[in-house]
Amino acid sequence: MTDQASSPSDELAQNAELQKAVIVGMQPDQPRRVLDEAARYAKLLGVPLVVAHVDVTRFVTYEDPDGYVHSAPIDLNIEAGAAEFEAVQAAAATALKGTDLKWTARQLVGDPALAIKQLANKLDAQLIVVGTRKRGLGESIREFFTGSVAARLAHRQHRSVLVVPLEDAVPDDQPEIWTE
Repeated sequence: MTDQASSPSDELAQNAELQKAVIVGMQPDQPRRVLDEAARYAKLLGVPLVVAHVDVTRFVTYEDPDGYVHSAPIDLNIEAGAAEFEAVQAAAATALKGTDLKWTARQLVGDPALAIKQLANKLDAQLIVVGTRKRGLGESIREFFTGSVAARLAHRQHRSVLVVPLEDAVPDDQPEIWTE
């Protein structure tokens, strides 16, 4: 099951059906392991899975009293975020095909940690699952300025956060974690 663009009343009805869900943050081309772990926990808990993609090229302009979020693009090429969301939906549909797991996909906007936190509050989520970042100088610089989504989630809300490694573990005898 996947969401398309929804109206405020549709979103309220969907939120009621998704209470206590497991939320997984996904990006295009993210290793499948993150989604597999989230699906495993959703099955264990007997709750739906919400696949969340955050479009960082958009920001929240205002939110209606019923919780419906209105957004605007940072730049005028809004098709990039839509294409990323479609890629995430397709990857989730492929990975979850044949399972009896109830799932949906949600497109969020803005700061990833804050957007996922807000969705978790709306759904009273039981667990948030995110992947680690990739190793490398570029990612280290990005994290320096924006912070780790997992760390920010862990410190800014009360739910458990499962952080799934995206790459093989760094050997204990390797002094530097990020070698680039």
